[in-house]
Amino acid sequence: MIASCVGFVLIGALQALYGPAIPAFRREFGLSPSAAGMGLSAHFAGGFAGVLLFDRLYGRIGNRRLLGCSYLLMAVGAAGFALAPDWPSALAMALLAGLGFGGLDYGLNQLFAIGFGHRSTAMLNVLNAHFGVGAMLGPAVVGVIGADRYPAVFLGFALVTLPLLLCLRGVRDRSPKPGDAVGESGVLGRSLGSVLAVFVVLYVLHVGIEAGVGGWEPTHLESVGYGAGFAATATSVYWLMMTVGRFLVVPIALRFSAQAIITVSCAGMTGCLLLATVPGLAPYAYAGVGLFIAPIFPTGLPWLNRAVPQARRAGATVIAASVAGGVVAGPALGKAIEWSGTRAVPLLLSGVSALCLAATLWLIRATRSS
Repeated sequence: MIASCVGFVLIGALQALYGPAIPAFRREFGLSPSAAGMGLSAHFAGGFAGVLLFDRLYGRIGNRRLLGCSYLLMAVGAAGFALAPDWPSALAMALLAGLGFGGLDYGLNQLFAIGFGHRSTAMLNVLNAHFGVGAMLGPAVVGVIGADRYPAVFLGFALVTLPLLLCLRGVRDRSPKPGDAVGESGVLGRSLGSVLAVFVVLYVLHVGIEAGVGGWEPTHLESVGYGAGFAATATSVYWLMMTVGRFLVVPIALRFSAQAIITVSCAGMTGCLLLATVPGLAPYAYAGVGLFIAPIFPTGLPWLNRAVPQARRAGATVIAASVAGGVVAGPALGKAIEWSGTRAVPLLLSGVSALCLAATLWLIRATRSS
């Protein structure tokens, strides 16, 4: 369990390393904002493929082999990204690292959802909180070492990943089949497809916001007058608040429903993004975004399982959708920034956040009977 949490620290760090290094990418390879954003998009594209691939292989080959391959792919991809001689090669390596990222994201979430029974909701929040620990440490390391030395950071990441291969003996090679949701009938009839589709939309959009803030907060803060070091540190605070939010929601989930928690999260996220348009408040508002967005991913999974227990691959579908949100976020936001300027980043993201709130309210009505 501890090794799995360390694994989530590492995948959080890997995702968060790209954003603070964007200025160095642009200088070294002569890239536009949208081209630089493709680094994070390639990572998420690999993650999307990794989720789908490992969902296909889940139950067919041993869990230890799946997780071991994921760690190796992530380490090799990170090392290759650091040593890439040109931007196309770097994108290919980011894709490879993302493949391992997706395998770990899906595999460990699936094992924690099955392995802890009625405590799975709390344990999923604990597991995903460690993602935030890594996402907080990644930009902090870049801020200390310097964005221009990003190859050393990625190489160090690859070396730290390899020892986790020794900890896989504690993973059972075959998983028990997940039981049916207790006392839940789920959504019946033709509404099943609609509910699953809106869950997918919610996950795509909220992870797009998560990746968008993590990737472009440093650039936005620099555009409104903050220094590069302060901007990188502020991004670390954003990921720190995401970590704090996931730990805080563990006791809160014992008293409030998943629907209520996610509704408050989306509303608070939207308000904070609007506040981030004010330069003096932007660093604090981004920290608020991290706090509110934190519970959505792990808290939404149990709600999904209760709402559509008939859909065996529903969890894999929304996890893949969450990775797809990261794929789309980089170039889409980069292109929007080229049209409207970097100062518009929080305003653009607040519109996406409002759509997340609308999707949540629709899901509450659609799943009320379950």
